[in-house]
Amino acid sequence: MSHLPERKEKICLNCNAELQGRFCHLCGQENLEPKESLWHLITHFFNDITHFDGKFFSTSKLLLFRPGFLPAEYMKGRRAGYLNPIRMYVFTSAFFFLLFFSFFFDISEESMGENFRLTNEIAELYGEADSANLNFDSKGNLIINKDTVGNLNDKVWLSRFKDSLKNVLALRKDTASKAAVRKNKREKKTGFVLLGSDEIPFSRAEYDSVQNALPESKRDGWFTRAMAYRVIEVNEKYDGNQGKFFAALANKFAHLFPTMLFFSLPLFALLLRLLYIRRKEYYFVSHGIFSIHLYIFTFITLLVFFIAEKLDDNIGWGIWGWVKFIIFLLMFFYLYKAMRKFYRQGRGKTILKFILLNILSIILTALLFTAFGIYTLLKV
Repeated sequence: MSHLPERKEKICLNCNAELQGRFCHLCGQENLEPKESLWHLITHFFNDITHFDGKFFSTSKLLLFRPGFLPAEYMKGRRAGYLNPIRMYVFTSAFFFLLFFSFFFDISEESMGENFRLTNEIAELYGEADSANLNFDSKGNLIINKDTVGNLNDKVWLSRFKDSLKNVLALRKDTASKAAVRKNKREKKTGFVLLGSDEIPFSRAEYDSVQNALPESKRDGWFTRAMAYRVIEVNEKYDGNQGKFFAALANKFAHLFPTMLFFSLPLFALLLRLLYIRRKEYYFVSHGIFSIHLYIFTFITLLVFFIAEKLDDNIGWGIWGWVKFIIFLLMFFYLYKAMRKFYRQGRGKTILKFILLNILSIILTALLFTAFGIYTLLKV
């Protein structure tokens, strides 16, 4: 309710209805003096902000500590005291992805491309210097004969290691062999290869020339030809730098997460509709409201999870690993408790449907990731 004075005239300024009290019974507008000062405008703005914040935190408390309570209240029609679930979903998802892309997701095309280049360079040097087994793990560690000797992210070590390899090569090769290597060495084109081939095409015209020279029965089909054109386009766009391509692919795919989650919401509600198809009192919208509250909880807990992971990477205390494990288990426990509270079924039925829901959700997630992954490959 506003602090502006009430008008003496009992006619609604919005719909001209005759008023019996402070509010119009037809449109709901408050019967106030239309002229307001700058101070009233400022106070009204801050009242709206604090009203939203107050509802958000009180609703969040119920959401976090009373699984299934809010969707049950929504079904009963008790909605005025809580923040609208759709508004809350939009706010929490926007806040989550803002922090996620600002602090927790960091894949640089330049750094990843440089790591790929350095990896290939070291592999070539080491292949000439020694026949020992050389590998790189997912964290960038260089492994020789199953022993970790260094990390690509350590630029000082990396520079020294490359220099030592070059010195080994210089000592092993005499002048004649070096001259022969220089004479026979041919520039290599880096990038992705064509399907069923070890060669990297230089251009679309070169590929078409090779295809036209073949008998018609041995030429690539339309699908292979389309994929070949795509490989050529990617190699030209990223100059054959696989690191830059994969970094761009990861960034593009990650920024599709909000869209993918938006598509998954009604599909997840559909899974619930199928699992509870005999419960006629629950409409599709009821399952949708349950799904929205579950997604909001997931955003909040994932944010805590990423914060714990960041602290684990920077501080290295063992406790953060346990915190992440507890958060992971909590998400599954919360879903079970929410299903039990909202759908009001016994433990046995709820556990069975909980297991089925998780299996179906994994399949759904795999299908969505595949679909959006293909879309990203075509657009990156």
